[in-house]
Amino acid sequence: MACEGVLLGMGNPLLDISAVVDEEFLKKYEIKSNDAILAEDKHLPMYDELAAKYSVEYIAGGATQNSIRVAQWMLQIPGATSYMGCIGKDKFGEEMKKNAAAAGVNAHYYENETAPTGTCAVCVVGGERSLVANLSAANCYKIDHLKRPENWKLVEKAKYIYIAGFFLTVSPDSIQHVAEHAAANNKVFMMNLSAPFICEYFRDVQEKALLYVDFLFGNETEARTFAKVRGWQTENVEEIAVKISALPKASGTHKRITVITQGCDPVVVAEDGKVKLFPVILLPKEKLVDTNGAGDAFVGGFLSQLVQEKSIDDCVKAGCYAANVIIQRPGCTYPEKPEFK
Repeated sequence: MACEGVLLGMGNPLLDISAVVDEEFLKKYEIKSNDAILAEDKHLPMYDELAAKYSVEYIAGGATQNSIRVAQWMLQIPGATSYMGCIGKDKFGEEMKKNAAAAGVNAHYYENETAPTGTCAVCVVGGERSLVANLSAANCYKIDHLKRPENWKLVEKAKYIYIAGFFLTVSPDSIQHVAEHAAANNKVFMMNLSAPFICEYFRDVQEKALLYVDFLFGNETEARTFAKVRGWQTENVEEIAVKISALPKASGTHKRITVITQGCDPVVVAEDGKVKLFPVILLPKEKLVDTNGAGDAFVGGFLSQLVQEKSIDDCVKAGCYAANVIIQRPGCTYPEKPEFK
């Protein structure tokens, strides 16, 4: 059985400001459908415009935090998961702390005195989501917080550690520190490709971390970008997944397994040079609320079984179940109890 603190996540805690918008809004702020980007100056007015013009929901988010919350929900064991990231000392930060506690996650936030809590505009058009993250305080995470005895205890306790690729833009030294600890102590270290821009513009830190990654998650667009950046002459997701799993590893304790989701197409799992495909649970279009958090929920479901040492088949099944639940609700939210068998 999974025990207290078995799974640790580190990442960028963001408060999702979620609204159904129109194509015009995306055009105005030069946002591509189904993309995930960091806010530039031209995007900053959109947060107020969202709140003023649309019906907005505030949901505790950030990719890693979403996955950890979903894993916690699937496990139903208080404190089985823990999480670290940086928030501001403000009302959004307080909201985040309340949210994490209510979810049963043991969150140790680093609280920044000067920067506001990070936000992410979730613009939903026709069920597809586009994310624009204004990191603010999330961008201020420091390795000193990680090294404090009460926080490092969470790392020592965890047997599985998960970090979304977005954190590479914030604290690559924290990632490296935790990755090396995992390798030295026979723990399972996991990351996510997270977004095409991470694969394109943060290749160096991504490659350093990748040496330690035992499970790498991503979606088909990210996988293709990863391949393109490396000059692999293929768009075939299965081929790319196999190539990623065969990349060098710093520790030989665990082999690398690559898990690539493809929306409503089958999930691709590559290990030992072989590929296995898993069908997803298909949902009628009219039941789709929004896709925000679907990938994060898949990872959360997957991790909930992995930490219980279940088979990869069970992990993927749980991932598909969690993603299916999330896309029928606004943002990364879920009912009180899972019905996963």
